Amino acid sequence: MNLRRRALALWRGAMMVVLLAAAALAQNAPTVADIATYKGADRTARLVEGARKEGTLTLYGSAPSDDLAAVTQAFEKAYGVKVKVWRASSENIVQRAVTEAHGGRFDADVFETNDPEMEALHRERLLQEISSPYVTELIPAAVPAHREWMGTRLNIFTAAYNPRLVRKEDLPRSYADLTDRKWKGKLGVEAEDLDWFAAAVGALGEADGLKLFHDIVAANGISVRKGHTLLTNLVVSGEVPLALTVYQYKATQLHDAGAPIEVLALPPVVARFQGIGVARQAPHPHAAVLFVDFMLSEAQALLLKRDFLPANTRVNPSLAQMNLSFIDPARVLDEHDKWARLYKETFLNQPR
Repeated sequence: MNLRRRALALWRGAMMVVLLAAAALAQNAPTVADIATYKGADRTARLVEGARKEGTLTLYGSAPSDDLAAVTQAFEKAYGVKVKVWRASSENIVQRAVTEAHGGRFDADVFETNDPEMEALHRERLLQEISSPYVTELIPAAVPAHREWMGTRLNIFTAAYNPRLVRKEDLPRSYADLTDRKWKGKLGVEAEDLDWFAAAVGALGEADGLKLFHDIVAANGISVRKGHTLLTNLVVSGEVPLALTVYQYKATQLHDAGAPIEVLALPPVVARFQGIGVARQAPHPHAAVLFVDFMLSEAQALLLKRDFLPANTRVNPSLAQMNLSFIDPARVLDEHDKWARLYKETFLNQPR
């Protein structure tokens, strides 16, 4: 019995040492905030070392699969860190993140989606402030004051037309030209672009802008389709000869591939940032912060090659000369119900 008791006491003592050592390591381990806000000269070296030890990160993103694959594969090749992607709509990303957080589950390391949804994640306290050295290279509008997310690139809402169905000499120069009856049955719009609508109407003057779009729909009707990629492809097929709200980069990609589609900029040209941020409780914080730095620096040239408009002015100096109306993500959230109602009244509740 004495030997058994002695062995048990030694085992308990050894376990206590192990537990104390583990507690000491945990206490000294850097937090997500420590890692994300570190500004030392060895920042990148620390991030790379930590990311390789972590070995992986999980990205919740809403970009098209081919565009996500292009940047994640480049990151994996550069740093040897595997990226697991969960792709969904921007709305579903917020819903999943909030649901998981309420259940005490934190799978995501990085969120990358439209700026209103990034701002919603900020308001839910699910993002971590970042002190990236590449912030100074971004266009100022890409950096919110709280710095919990940053814009990686701009999605520009543009009109696009099928040149086989619309002659250049007939093209509108403004939205007002679309009240002409020659556009009857030829127009299309995406089903949920209320953020574009709020920015465009705001730039035109709310009362005048609302009346103008009401007049366009009253005169000629408008085809409402769910999804920007679908709408863009319907321009190519000819089912929608002229669409008001496609993403410029996707129309350009299809045009460059030989598809019958041309971009048409009607003022005001509305732009929305695609944002990126680190999860406040990221399970792989070094990899998460390294990926954000990568997206704001090395990946910017890759995005430019894929016909995006990068937010980094060193890669895309033309941004300074572009006359854009930026979507205000805070306004979109605060006035969502108002603009959802106006969008529905203008485009969805058309007389039959």
